[in-house]
Amino acid sequence: MEAVQRRRVTVRGVVQGVGFRPYVYTRATGLGLAGHVTNTPEGVVAEVEGAPDAVSRFCERLAADAPPLAVVDAVDHWEVPVAGGAGFTIIASRTGGPARTLVSPDVATCADCLAELADPADRRHRHPFITCTHCGPRFTIVTGLPYDRAHTTMAAFPMCPDCAREYEDPADRRFHAQPVACPACGPRLRLLTGRPPRESSGADPVAEARRLLAAGAILAVKGLGGYHLACDATHPGAVAELRRRKARGDKPFALMARDLADVERFAHLGPEERQLLAGGVRPIVLLRRRVSADGPDGVAPRCPDLGVMLPYTPVHHLLLGLPGDPPGPRLLVMTSGN
Repeated sequence: MEAVQRRRVTVRGVVQGVGFRPYVYTRATGLGLAGHVTNTPEGVVAEVEGAPDAVSRFCERLAADAPPLAVVDAVDHWEVPVAGGAGFTIIASRTGGPARTLVSPDVATCADCLAELADPADRRHRHPFITCTHCGPRFTIVTGLPYDRAHTTMAAFPMCPDCAREYEDPADRRFHAQPVACPACGPRLRLLTGRPPRESSGADPVAEARRLLAAGAILAVKGLGGYHLACDATHPGAVAELRRRKARGDKPFALMARDLADVERFAHLGPEERQLLAGGVRPIVLLRRRVSADGPDGVAPRCPDLGVMLPYTPVHHLLLGLPGDPPGPRLLVMTSGN
């Protein structure tokens, strides 16, 4: 009779909200191992059972092959009594005890989600809250640990049957993605205008918001972790009014551009700047202004540098326009509204 071994594995670090449980599931089933994996306050805990060499291979490269958003601080494993059984499952998270794990930061919308966002044939076409296992909100939506949908602000939005099928499918990009949503079940975007503010009667809040921005309006845009005050960065009157309202003097405003090609029109870009701007963190990057640029003069008076970022949420991408959208602002002032 072939020898069988069972090991309990605890993984600590940024391992919740990054697709780690689906990764463990795929790795274990690929090696023919039985067992289970769960989130706990101390991290991700798995038990794997099977041929000793398969169990060893499972443990050996667990950290090295981890999902790209994971940061593994420690992997501990030890032998436990064989329990028997077949198949590998993701079980309900275990609560209780002190929280010793970390939650992933929010991550910019990935290329796959952006492709779906722009695809008229996709059921998430123009969905302003599109996300998957590899991108989207994490830290901002957490209300408790371990990281499960019930411990996020998405708990108020039950998954529709289509989203539930994706969530349960190990072959799907949204397998156990806690913020998963679609137009049928997820949050809804609203535009409030007037005094007192009332919900706009327009059919498309984004199209109306883009029209207002192009006309020189200032909008408060709810994003991840707070609000931005936004206006068309190339509209001198809008920039001046925003500066007056914020009592900003001549201090520079941060800019959000649609893509790297638009940034290159008014600022110098090298390989390092490109990598920073287009990465998953999407920081504001200081760029040297082009001397002869026909750019946003009023956003940083007499300053040789401009603070620029690229869109990092679906709402940002929609406000700046998808391919085929009517003309609108391609460069926005995005300054703190908190």
